[in-house]
Amino acid sequence: MASFILLFLLAVTGGAASQSNDSTEPTCDDWGESSAGKVSVLDGEAGSIHCALFSHPSVYNYTSAQSAGQNLFWYRLLDGHSLEQPIPNSSRFSKDRERLWLQPAVANDTGQYICMLSNKSSCSKIAMRLKVLRWDEAVRSAPCEPAVAVPPTQALIAMQMGQVLDCPDLQDAARMSESEPTVSWSFVSAENSKCYRYPFWDTDREQRGTRLRFYNMLIPYQGQYFCTVRYQRRGRLLNFTRSINVSAIYPTTVSKLPTILHPTPHKVFSVRTNSDVHLVCRGLLPLVLRNSSREIWWTVDGKRVDQLNNPRFSQKNSNMKYNFGDVTEDSVLMIEDFQSEDLKREFNCSVRNAEGFLTRRAQLKEEVSLPSLELGCGLGVTLVLMLLLFVVYHVFWLELLLLYRSWFGTDERHTDDKEFDVYISYARNSEEEQFVLSTLRSVLENVLGYSVCIFDRDSLPGGNLSESVLHLMKRSRRLLFVLSPDFLAEKSFSLLECRLGLHLQHGLQATIVAVVRRSVSKLPCVEVTQLRQASVCTVTWRGSRSEPRRSRFWLRLRLALPVRPLALGRRLIDSTSSHSDLAALALQRAQRIRNQNRRDGLEQNRTGRRASATQAHRARKTPPRGRGHVRREEGLQHSRRCSGCAGFACQVEDRRVELGVQTEMQQVFCERTEAVSDRASTVIPDPAHKAQSPTPSLNSAHNHLNPAASSDHALFSSHQELQGRNSIHQQEELNSRTSEEKREGLKLKMELTPPPAENPV
Repeated sequence: MASFILLFLLAVTGGAASQSNDSTEPTCDDWGESSAGKVSVLDGEAGSIHCALFSHPSVYNYTSAQSAGQNLFWYRLLDGHSLEQPIPNSSRFSKDRERLWLQPAVANDTGQYICMLSNKSSCSKIAMRLKVLRWDEAVRSAPCEPAVAVPPTQALIAMQMGQVLDCPDLQDAARMSESEPTVSWSFVSAENSKCYRYPFWDTDREQRGTRLRFYNMLIPYQGQYFCTVRYQRRGRLLNFTRSINVSAIYPTTVSKLPTILHPTPHKVFSVRTNSDVHLVCRGLLPLVLRNSSREIWWTVDGKRVDQLNNPRFSQKNSNMKYNFGDVTEDSVLMIEDFQSEDLKREFNCSVRNAEGFLTRRAQLKEEVSLPSLELGCGLGVTLVLMLLLFVVYHVFWLELLLLYRSWFGTDERHTDDKEFDVYISYARNSEEEQFVLSTLRSVLENVLGYSVCIFDRDSLPGGNLSESVLHLMKRSRRLLFVLSPDFLAEKSFSLLECRLGLHLQHGLQATIVAVVRRSVSKLPCVEVTQLRQASVCTVTWRGSRSEPRRSRFWLRLRLALPVRPLALGRRLIDSTSSHSDLAALALQRAQRIRNQNRRDGLEQNRTGRRASATQAHRARKTPPRGRGHVRREEGLQHSRRCSGCAGFACQVEDRRVELGVQTEMQQVFCERTEAVSDRASTVIPDPAHKAQSPTPSLNSAHNHLNPAASSDHALFSSHQELQGRNSIHQQEELNSRTSEEKREGLKLKMELTPPPAENPV
């Protein structure tokens, strides 16, 4: 029992002693895996792993660690393994200060590598990730450049100055090499991405030994330079490739002082209260080689933003431009919920580099708030109205122009002495005549109220045909030509009208309007082109689409014709018809007046028969021949009054028809009716006298002297014959009316004559 207790005490004391010995061993600080990223090495090339503990020399320094008795140990944890293995020196692995070299690296070397720095009192370790790349996995900016696994280094060379480039890791390879290493240089241009191998095309760059020397740096020399190092170690030929990114910077002779580009000294920032405000400061920071530190920042009341401890203020910096080493950088001061008290604060923008320091104060001004809602609504309504007006004008522009002309246009009837509004010229065939007489003339005269002149209807018979056409055209305000393939046929009447119209347009600036009845674009006549060029408006008839009175055809035609008011009334439209229609209207009214007078006379006769006996006796004492003579004179006077009714028919009011025309328009109608009556009584010849008239001989003589008139007479003889027939028909109608009036006078005389008195028994 005593021996058991003794053994137990020895075990306990031994365990305590061993625990105290273990507690004296140093604990190891594990920094985990380095955040610098993966280390890449090409398969078959020499590569190295740098211990990340010495990335910060102020914390760990290899020389200081060696002096303190600390040793550097390397371990690795390969992919697919769970235990760390120490890395001894071998033909492939060699330790060079804080580096571990793989000469060469193989694909199986991929994994995690751990460097541990320890002594009896301290221990620190950190892990790095190594990845061995195949040649096709290397990233290349150009197909011609060599494969590189290590990130490129940066080299800045001042323009028009010299500098020497050394290949990275060359000194380490020289220490491990058994002979002098060799270096070959190549270059990929930044301008055109072309690859060049040394020797280059210029003399400003030269390889001296293993170095590449720049005698004069120029902009085309910017790009990526590659150096391939070859050396021999332990009987093996090893190589690795490194890259250097060379950039040109401004020479040292240029000023390196920082500059504030924005805000300018007189810049004023407009701010609005109760809203977020952003103040932008832009500075130019030149690069200084000896000290590349440069900075731009904001201060509020003399304190940096990070020193304010106010969440309302924040700052954001961003690089805007990099130009040969000089950086243009923006710093934005963001103020949330800007208040009126912030206007009293002092906001300064500052820039600094190794050469100098500059600061500038930002001037603030409160912005007057505008009624944005009311302004936006007003602007929106205005835009909608403008859009609506644009659509209305685009759709109804013809109606609007006609409405404007009817209100503000000038009636040409008050400014000239012309008789007709429009002269219509067309091809003399059944189809064109049907269109002109039944459609075009009917609408223009009866609907639109224009006075239309048609030569076949309104011309006087006899005389020179060309002079008659020219005279009627001069008396018309517009010349309307109905174009069709038959319009300009050879030796046609419409061809003569076309040439006379062009003559008037060139000489007297006559207004020509063209109506395309059928397409004339393929006609070879030069008059078609001249007519279209001379016309102020060309309207195309599109069949049934143009028949409605509100179609674009009639609207455009009204726009080309003289101005007419909108509301004229039916009487004014009737009063603007042609002369032949006016004459017919006057004769109808005269006939109605004669019938009314005859009825009044019959009523008076009946009243006379029922007169007193004294009046009857006095009437019987009058000799029969005398009474018949007096009654005959009264009948003749009454007949003369009836025959002269056409002269003043405009002054008699029709009891059965309500006249809605004013006195002025009635006078115009009267004057036109009298002119038509005079012309009809003067122009219409007597058929018997016409047979004995020397006109044919005179015309033949005139045609003999004037060939043009002879050709006109030969072309249009049928037209004159038609006019002669019309005049004969009118003469016969007048003779029949005169005989009818005589018969009515005799009948009235017989009714007024009393029966003879019976002899007393």
